[in-house]
Amino acid sequence: MSVAYIFPGQGSQYVGMGKDLFENSNTARVIFKRADEVLGFSLGKICFEGPEAELKQTKNTQPAIFLHSYAVLSLLGKREAAMAAGHSLGEYTAFVCAGALSFEDALRLVRLRGELMQRAGEESPGTMAAVIGMTPEVLTAVCAEASTAGIVQCANFNSPGQIVISGSVAGVTKAMELAKAHGAKMVKQLVVSGAFHSPLMQSAREGLRNALAGVKISGAEIPVYANTSATAVRTPEEIRRSLEEQLTAPVQWEKSIAAMARDGAKTFIEIGPGKVLQGLVKRIESGVETRGFDTYADIGKLVTA
Repeated sequence: MSVAYIFPGQGSQYVGMGKDLFENSNTARVIFKRADEVLGFSLGKICFEGPEAELKQTKNTQPAIFLHSYAVLSLLGKREAAMAAGHSLGEYTAFVCAGALSFEDALRLVRLRGELMQRAGEESPGTMAAVIGMTPEVLTAVCAEASTAGIVQCANFNSPGQIVISGSVAGVTKAMELAKAHGAKMVKQLVVSGAFHSPLMQSAREGLRNALAGVKISGAEIPVYANTSATAVRTPEEIRRSLEEQLTAPVQWEKSIAAMARDGAKTFIEIGPGKVLQGLVKRIESGVETRGFDTYADIGKLVTA
């Protein structure tokens, strides 16, 4: 029975995340203190104490979620994982899990990624919206029609009937109107700092490309299913390309989970804050088992079992 490790992305953060890990585990304490040394400020303090407005800044959110996920991963160990995937930002943790990136390099990259995406959102303002109850084909056509008003495209294919669109305010607004007219069950604009996974992130993509070129990336020890292709990637060249492309391309999460299940994954373990991915996996593949590890108590239950 194959086990897949999956890692959450932006939106899973909460004030207090990782505090119990820090207080109860010397391994976690070392990791959080090392992160502060690498970044030159106390990311742990923002995780533990907030304020929420500071934690929700993209430049802080992304390294905070990565740090929390990595700390949990370090306590669990990698030995069980036969494959891995991460939702958007979570792909970095997946590649660390697979031995392709070092903790320090990945931490620097996700901090830079957050800064670049936050800046791109300020320079090219945009928004995102969740659309429930439409097929990918119909919503893609809706976005194409709405693009006469402004940039808009599908950004996250999360699970059957749950898709996020992204782009300029005018483009997304028009697509929201058209989606309702085409029978969407629910359309809700999201509170975000930019149009992630859309062409409005192009400047961030260029900045990240330069940074990735200077980072050592090794071949992945286990297959990591890439957001952009929903296929297993292992070579340094594939990994660099995947991490760069994700900034402007849609996250193919539904296809990624389906591919992992086809390739033998029977248990999906979410590692990091929240339970978002477990819910998505259940809607994509009803026949698999899902589990999650977020807190020190979660890990304690595993040890007891």
